[in-house]
Amino acid sequence: MKRLLTIMFLLLALNGAAFAQEAAPAASAVSADQDYHLGVADKVRVIVYDEPSLSGEYLVNANGSVSMSLIGNVPAQGRTASQVAEDIRTKLADGYIREPKVSIDVLTFRPYYILGEVKKPGQYPYSSGLTVLNAVATAEGFSYRADRKHVFLRRAGDDKEQRIRLDASVRVSPGDTVRIGERFF
Repeated sequence: MKRLLTIMFLLLALNGAAFAQEAAPAASAVSADQDYHLGVADKVRVIVYDEPSLSGEYLVNANGSVSMSLIGNVPAQGRTASQVAEDIRTKLADGYIREPKVSIDVLTFRPYYILGEVKKPGQYPYSSGLTVLNAVATAEGFSYRADRKHVFLRRAGDDKEQRIRLDASVRVSPGDTVRIGERFF
């Protein structure tokens, strides 16, 4: 009986360790989104606790700011949601609200673009954890002439695209442009 319990305990411990290893990538994806830098066309929800007239959904406008009543434009482009929330809190505390509590959630990310040898090139909404292969699938797959070994990726804000070997780990970020080239043979 003791031997059976020992074996069961070891199996449960091994199964738990395997589960913890599988769960680790999900935790790193969450931390990557927490480090996400806002950009033009991102939609955010600003919540100012106990102030429903200041809370709401805002779009990062063309000049890279979130425009709020009372405090005006708050710079958002290239900054994290927590940095923008802190700026809003500071501005509201400067004569408007005593000890404001502010939080920001990203509701929708700016889109990404996929061009070249896919069946439906165009603009698509970004979702967390998106890879180049997911982007190709969203564009209904490769065309028959597609180079399935390399991809050209231009990150948002960069002037030049990079040629990258295509594998399952190549990530796409909001605002990126993915181009699938043509194969020669």
